[in-house]
Amino acid sequence: MDLFDLTYGLIGVGALLAGLLPRLLAGRPLSLPIVFLGLGMAAFAAVPGLPDPDPIAHPDLAVHLTEIGVIVALMGAGLKLDRPVGRKAWASTWRLLAVAMPLTIAAMAFLGWWWAGLVPAAALLLGSALSPTDPVLASDVQVGEPSGDPDEEEDEVRFALTSEAGLNDALAFPFVMAAIAMATLGAAPSGWVGGWLFDDVLLKIVVGAAAGLLVGRLLGLMFFRTRSTTMNIASHAEGFIALAATFLAYGVTEVAGGYGFLAVFLCARSIRASERSHEYHQVLHNFVEQIERLLTVLLGGAVVRGLLAPLTWEAAAVAVALVLVVRPLVARLSLWGGPGTGGQKTAIAIFGIRGIGSFYYLAYATTHAPFTGVDLLWATTGLVVVVSVLVHGVAASPIMNRLDRARARARSQVSAAESRSG
Repeated sequence: MDLFDLTYGLIGVGALLAGLLPRLLAGRPLSLPIVFLGLGMAAFAAVPGLPDPDPIAHPDLAVHLTEIGVIVALMGAGLKLDRPVGRKAWASTWRLLAVAMPLTIAAMAFLGWWWAGLVPAAALLLGSALSPTDPVLASDVQVGEPSGDPDEEEDEVRFALTSEAGLNDALAFPFVMAAIAMATLGAAPSGWVGGWLFDDVLLKIVVGAAAGLLVGRLLGLMFFRTRSTTMNIASHAEGFIALAATFLAYGVTEVAGGYGFLAVFLCARSIRASERSHEYHQVLHNFVEQIERLLTVLLGGAVVRGLLAPLTWEAAAVAVALVLVVRPLVARLSLWGGPGTGGQKTAIAIFGIRGIGSFYYLAYATTHAPFTGVDLLWATTGLVVVVSVLVHGVAASPIMNRLDRARARARSQVSAAESRSG
């Protein structure tokens, strides 16, 4: 049996399942990430000859695979948001980014240092890598495909979780760069904080935002505004163009010295702003969503090949604390006084799903600086993602269905009251 032929066959099975399973699992307390995680574990356990998915042994491959997974998911997240950007409309998002994310980084860095025994630079890297929520694995609690219908309101839970995941993957990067600076130049901030603030915080964010908006604007004009039927890509409905937009925005921005993750998400938002109701957005979104699901198989393979072996009880406790205590607590505090009901805010706080983005940050940082305890960092992060996939995957459908029923009842009551008053 040829190993490469078998690998092609397994990729084909995964791609087929990526298209079929969403319909088969709809409404059930079992998420796609759980299925693909199990598929990866089964495949790599049953076929020892499959390529080794160990990210520590193959750091450069881990960087690029996770990088592709994240930027493709960011394009999907940006395309499927119908709500225009605004201070009030995105109030929950700003709270999660400005309050919950920094508090999560601080709490996890402290726990990683005090409880798991990591050195300060590694502890900061752990907190930074685990701070962003994930647009790849969180599809069950995010908004659906773009509708473009101004009368179809996005519920606060799905909108907040989708928009948060779209932005915090980029905004966690400065903290990862701070950890790299600490590991390279020492923990004393006098040696690196000035350059970090200017280059990694200010300059790269500005360049990333500007490049993403510019590329998105130009692509939006090409998709929807050009009079040439040859150049009007939207009329051909080619989903492969979603990848072209993704890689173009990311590549141009990285070459220019900005944060490509931020650029991809803002590029998608800019494309949506060019023409909100065009059906081509659904073509782009659907094509992107199929690709996202396949990378979860590699996580399952890494788990059965020993990713979690270096775990200590202390590190395992830190991992579980993030999913069950830290994220729910700090996110709920950040939403105090914000839009939505109490139940909606609690759901937003609970579903801070971690995934591929955390792996990317670890792979990126550990290939750019000499961190101590790399194997423990990977094991802790791997456990966080596995726990998040299982806990959130089982809880997503029941909780979201309950919130949807409550939302429908509230709408019915409002409609009845308006009918009586009319």
